[in-house]
Amino acid sequence: MVDDNELNRLRDIAAPAPDADAKARALQAALRAYDMEEKTLPGAQGSVSGLRLTERAQRLWSEIMQKKLFATPAIAGLVALPIAGYATIYMLGESKFGGPEFGGDKITETLADKPATVKPPVVAEADKQKKADADSESRDTGEALVAPTSPPKAESTAVGGLTQQDVLSRNAPEPAQSGEFALDGGASSAAPAVDGGARVGRVPGTVAEPKLMAQQPAAAPADQMLPQEENRDRVENFKTNPVHAALEDPVSTFSIDVDTASYSFVRRSLKEGFIPQADTVRVEEMINYFPYAWKGPDSASTPFNSTVSVMPTPWNEHTRLMHVAIKGFDVKPAEQPRANLVFLIDVSGSMNEQDKLPLLQSAFRLLVNKLRPDDTVSIVTYAGDAGTVLEPTKASEKDKILAAIDNLTSGGSTAGEAGIKEAYRLAQKSFVKDGINRVMLATDGDFNVGQTDDDDLKRLIEKERKTGVFLSVFGFGRDNLNDQMMQTIAQNGNGTAAYIDTLAEAEKVLVEDASSTLFTIAKDVKIQVEFNPNKVSEYRLIGYETRALNREDFNNDRVDAGEIGSGHSVTAIYEITPKGSGGEQIDQLRYGQASVNNGGVANADEYAFVKIRYKLPNEDTSKLITTPVTSTNEVASFDQASTDQRFSVAVAAFGQKLRDEDATAKFGYDKIMQIATAARGADPFGYRSEFLSLVRLASALGGNP
Repeated sequence: MVDDNELNRLRDIAAPAPDADAKARALQAALRAYDMEEKTLPGAQGSVSGLRLTERAQRLWSEIMQKKLFATPAIAGLVALPIAGYATIYMLGESKFGGPEFGGDKITETLADKPATVKPPVVAEADKQKKADADSESRDTGEALVAPTSPPKAESTAVGGLTQQDVLSRNAPEPAQSGEFALDGGASSAAPAVDGGARVGRVPGTVAEPKLMAQQPAAAPADQMLPQEENRDRVENFKTNPVHAALEDPVSTFSIDVDTASYSFVRRSLKEGFIPQADTVRVEEMINYFPYAWKGPDSASTPFNSTVSVMPTPWNEHTRLMHVAIKGFDVKPAEQPRANLVFLIDVSGSMNEQDKLPLLQSAFRLLVNKLRPDDTVSIVTYAGDAGTVLEPTKASEKDKILAAIDNLTSGGSTAGEAGIKEAYRLAQKSFVKDGINRVMLATDGDFNVGQTDDDDLKRLIEKERKTGVFLSVFGFGRDNLNDQMMQTIAQNGNGTAAYIDTLAEAEKVLVEDASSTLFTIAKDVKIQVEFNPNKVSEYRLIGYETRALNREDFNNDRVDAGEIGSGHSVTAIYEITPKGSGGEQIDQLRYGQASVNNGGVANADEYAFVKIRYKLPNEDTSKLITTPVTSTNEVASFDQASTDQRFSVAVAAFGQKLRDEDATAKFGYDKIMQIATAARGADPFGYRSEFLSLVRLASALGGNP
């Protein structure tokens, strides 16, 4: 209630004369504010608790007038003018007309004055065109962002030239109803207010949200699987070696393979929970991954020694295995020549993953710590172009070399051709006569700038190989690995190809096997086996599909083949079918027969004749080693074979099983596990124990049971 004494005092005061200009300005502002309120209000009445300020003023005025305390119009005008001014200020505060552009000040509302439903600020005339442009550009995108379950019904009542639906969508978006999705893809019964407005999903057909909001991608439904990234690994496709009839095709020729990349790739696949692609499984590389205690040569004058055994086949009672084991001469560290190494490192953008450049840096740090003080290291990187990070530097300056490795960063495309050329230039610059001159290429994939064709790279590597600089390749990461390219340039660069997926594998390749990895004792090593048709009906070579040679290539010294490093062990296994065993898969020829002039078959007691050709590292003329295979090479039972022989056969069976070959289709993982477990033997580095875990993984994953 109003105090009567105060009213009496006001009644006696003379009313001031009103300012005509001020009155006119206030009236115009009130009219504009009223018109704007009519255009922007949604028209909902009675839904807000409490009274608006204008209603409070009206009730106050009614109470005053009911007391009949004002006798003259002057007193009424004096009281009405402050009330009208307060109401005008309130209405201006709700619209842009009270903003800075109209000389107004921001009005802070109290909780009592603030409506229960929060309204967004009305869009000013100056901003309408910008919003219309944004709506035009983002409509198609915005409509696809969110599709509410039940779009609101359109109202037919027009307010200020706009339908009520337009008014709601433009100016006063309400909290999302149950079942509507907010812009971030979550369902909510009430969207949170942001800058005075509710954030809700767009309804198709309404005006789009501002451009920045419309460009946000919609989250996929919870039950929708995201598309798998394309696997861009490049692997050479090949078919498993067929069975040959000894009478028709008695000669088998191939190049040795001391690479180990396939085993590492298979291991990573199994540990990530899937059976590897068949073409990534090269059985010979899996067998040769493990060190074996084959008998080596007695002196360095003969770079390696071969041991041949014939034993029963564990997966076929009608066949036998001819096991050919080669052991390279192990050069003592004190006798090894100086090393001139060039690290050619891929630092393209794709190397920016934890299992790529960071792992590569750690791996090469291990190698640097293994080098002797008078060895030389250079570093070349390549991305968009090639660059020399470190000129030839003695290993005695270890800190300088390690700092150069640690400072490598990734970025750009892959200009591998330019990098190889620069690496060979530095290798020639610090060339060591009668020493180890090797480029060590570390990459995750393609050379996508320059010569990218494998044949072009092959010719480039062959040309530089003749200068005495060899090349080895080390692959890192996956989903971009060009295994086919790695194999091509390593084979033609007189080097090896290894795949490094863990730091432990880096230690094996670059520390434990450093001598065999770096120091070559024989190059262009070829094996040719002639089988005796009188003793052997059929044969097949297990693995080495990508290393097959023509028969005439064996005696051609211009044909490149594999290399053997210091202490390297190489194993090749044939499955042979003895004549008359009943295990033949090929029908005999009606008219074919092997014979000699005396009416018999020469060397009838031999199973086969093994020939090995090789060149010394600095020579171009090959040497020949021969070994006849007779009954003296036989082992009575499989269990009587050596531990290393039996373990290598278990690995061969596992590789064939992963490739789903016919020979081991009925030979289960449990039998492979049984053989490998019994033949684990001495395992100082745990490689064979790890193999057992891979067999268990493959069995659990259900790979070719």
